[in-house]
Amino acid sequence: MHLLRKILLLQFILLMGMSGYTQKQTFDVVSYAVPGGWQQQQKEAFLQLSVMDEKTGAYSIALITKAIASEATAGENFTADWNRLIKAAVQVNTEPAMLEPTADNGWEIISGTANYVDGNQTGLATLLTATGGGQMVSVVLMTNTDKYQNELLAFINSLALAKPSPGAATDKKTIAPSNANRSSIAGMWVFYNTESSGTYNGFPQLTGGYMRREYVFYNDGTYLYRSKDWMVYVKDILFVYETGTYSVNGNQITINPQKGKGEWWSKAASGRTSEWGKLVRASTDYKMEKTTYTFEFVQYKGVDELTLVLRSSKLTQRDGKSGDKTGAQEYRYTSRDIKKTLIDNPPGFKTGF
Repeated sequence: MHLLRKILLLQFILLMGMSGYTQKQTFDVVSYAVPGGWQQQQKEAFLQLSVMDEKTGAYSIALITKAIASEATAGENFTADWNRLIKAAVQVNTEPAMLEPTADNGWEIISGTANYVDGNQTGLATLLTATGGGQMVSVVLMTNTDKYQNELLAFINSLALAKPSPGAATDKKTIAPSNANRSSIAGMWVFYNTESSGTYNGFPQLTGGYMRREYVFYNDGTYLYRSKDWMVYVKDILFVYETGTYSVNGNQITINPQKGKGEWWSKAASGRTSEWGKLVRASTDYKMEKTTYTFEFVQYKGVDELTLVLRSSKLTQRDGKSGDKTGAQEYRYTSRDIKKTLIDNPPGFKTGF
């Protein structure tokens, strides 16, 4: 866990003295010590430590999640928990600044940090995600002050990971879809991935670019599909949308596109990944494909979101060749509140829904 220490050393001017902390404790696969004066709350899926100055509103929070089964890569796990634990809680306007990945006791560790806004407060959020043995675990730090920097460092110094036990990837439940029931698949399903510039010692080097895919299946049998690729090493932004109808028959879903296109847009002069430049040209090679998938839902222990697994007899341009898949034609999408979409529309674009 020494990597988190590096993050704090970069962000704060550290003092020599350390605040006292209590005897070491263990939560699932993580051992830790509670800084003196901090409150501790334990839930089924996570442990939270916190301290707050009631007069000034200054606070620091540390969150340790319970290890859950995961078949994803270390980079994909980091992205998923950054969206789930950071962006779902506070407003983050930039991609996380990533530190060099490392390995510790059988775990692949990726971490990043970014400034955030929470109401009238601003602060710094740090996420460390460890992947190993078919499971993942995360530690979150959020603070709006340097008042508790010594306690945070003492907490970081106390952290340790138990060696991952094999076989955790089977800790999941497969849920058969309701027979011929559109409501079973209605909602938004997403795949978010981050761009990397390659690997170093086996670890992905994240750039801040991203590839995002979203399906929205409506109860009336219509659907909306959007994708956005903002890549550091590609000059322009690729935006794709598609609308049409879908039908469900047992464990099969057929998607029938009726309208759609791909477009290349220039990047904003500011360089921000959430802003757009101007329309450059249409994507002439994008084609709409009527596709029948078999599907199932997977529920991982300790995770609220369902995973939708789509399988097709051929690769589809819509789902991409480099999507989150465990087989040549298997694609995995996670359920997400439609109000928390991470794909923004280009200027003037309207979906019609």
